[in-house]
Amino acid sequence: MTTATQTPMERARKVIPGGVSSPVRAFKGVGGDPVFIRAADGAYLIDLDGKRYVDYICGYGPHILGHRHPAIVAAVQEALGRGTTFGAPTLEEVELAETILAAMPNLEMVRLVNSGTEATMSALRLARAATGRDKFLKFEGCYHGHADPFLVAAGSGAKTLGTPSSPGVPQTVVADTLLAPYNDLDAVEARFREHGEGIAAIFVEPIAGNMGMVLPQPGFLEGLRRLCDAHGALLIYDEVMTGFRVAHGGAQALFPGVKPDLTTLGKVIGGGLPIAAYGGRRDLMEQVSPAGPVYQAGTLSGNPIAVAAGMAALTTLAADGGAAYERLETIGAQLVTGLQEVAQRRSIPLSIERRGGMLGFFFTAGPITSMADVDAADQKRFRRVFHRLLGAGVHLPPSPYEALFFSLAHGDSEISHTLEAFDQALAAE
Repeated sequence: MTTATQTPMERARKVIPGGVSSPVRAFKGVGGDPVFIRAADGAYLIDLDGKRYVDYICGYGPHILGHRHPAIVAAVQEALGRGTTFGAPTLEEVELAETILAAMPNLEMVRLVNSGTEATMSALRLARAATGRDKFLKFEGCYHGHADPFLVAAGSGAKTLGTPSSPGVPQTVVADTLLAPYNDLDAVEARFREHGEGIAAIFVEPIAGNMGMVLPQPGFLEGLRRLCDAHGALLIYDEVMTGFRVAHGGAQALFPGVKPDLTTLGKVIGGGLPIAAYGGRRDLMEQVSPAGPVYQAGTLSGNPIAVAAGMAALTTLAADGGAAYERLETIGAQLVTGLQEVAQRRSIPLSIERRGGMLGFFFTAGPITSMADVDAADQKRFRRVFHRLLGAGVHLPPSPYEALFFSLAHGDSEISHTLEAFDQALAAE
C-alpha cells in the first residue's frame, strides 16, 4: 500500500529508527522493504492491501494455536472488562504460575516479568548473587535478549572472552562474559579450566533457536550439567522460544536426564501478549525480593490481560490429554517431508531440523551443529527463495538466522500452498 508521496516504510523511517520496532523486521537479512501487516487470522498474515500470507513467523513463537484463537480472544475480552493493570496481586497470576510449574517439574517457583530480556537479565543477577561469582558462559549463536552482558561477539585468538557487539556496551560490562561454540563441550571444559572458580552460570538454549534451529548433540547438555556440578556453577536454560513450543514441558521435557537450576520462559506463556518468566529451584527463587535480597521488580509484571491470554493458551494446549501436540507433530512431519522431497527433486541441498512447532531451514547438505555451520550455509539462496515465497503468499522470517514457526491452524491447504510455492521458488534457481 502506497500513497502518492511515500510508502509505509518511508513514512515509518521518519519517526521510528530504521522504520521498525524490532530490528529483524527491517528485512536487512533478506533485502528490500518489509510487508506491513494490518491483521492476522489463523495461519495467515494480512497486509495493508488485503493480501494473505501463510505465516511461518507466528509472532516468533507465541502463536502456537494460530492467530486470534477464540479461547484467547475470549479470555482477553473478559479480562479487559475487569481492568488493564492494578499494581496489586491477582489470583489469576497465581493460577498461571501453578500451571507453568505443573508442566515443568524442574521449576519449583516462578516470577512473572514482561519480556525475555527481563527474564534472562534477572536470572543472571540471581545466579551471580547465589554463587557470589561474576562470570558466566554463553554460546555463539544463542541469543538471550538485549541486556548489556549478553551482547557480545566472539573475540580474537581462542575466543575465550567476548567483545561488545553493540556501541553503548562498555567492555567492562562484557568482561565477565565467556563464549564457546554451541555443541563444543571441549571448549566449555577449557573455559572452566581457566575460569572455573569464577563462573556463576552457563546460559544455554537447550535447543538453539536464534541461528535457525540447531539441536544439541548427544551428551552436550549432560556435559554442561556435569561441569556445572563439578565447579559449583548454575545451569540456566533459556526456553523463551522453546517453552511449550517444542513440547508441553519445553525442551527440558525432551531431555529428561538433565535438570537445569533456572529456566527462562516467554512467547507461548503469553498467548501473543507481552509476558515472560524465570523460575527454578525453590532455594534459589526464595532469594528474589521480597522473599530475599536479590532485587527485581516491574510495574506491569503479571499484567492481568497478558496473564489471561497466557492461561487460555496453556489450558487449550493441555486439553484432551495434549492432543494439540500430537496434531502439531503431524503438521510438522507433513511440512518437513514435503520440503525435503521438493529440494531433492530440484537437486538443491537442504538441511532441516524440527522439534514440535519449530524448525531450522538451511540450504546446505548439513549437518548443522553450530553457528559456523549456519554461516557456511547458502545465505544468498535463502534470500532469493524468501522473496519468491513472499511473492507467492508465504511469509518466512526475514533472516536465515531465524527459526521458522508453524501453528495448529496450519492445515492441509496451507501446507500444500507452501510446498507448491517452494517448488516454484527452487525451480527458478
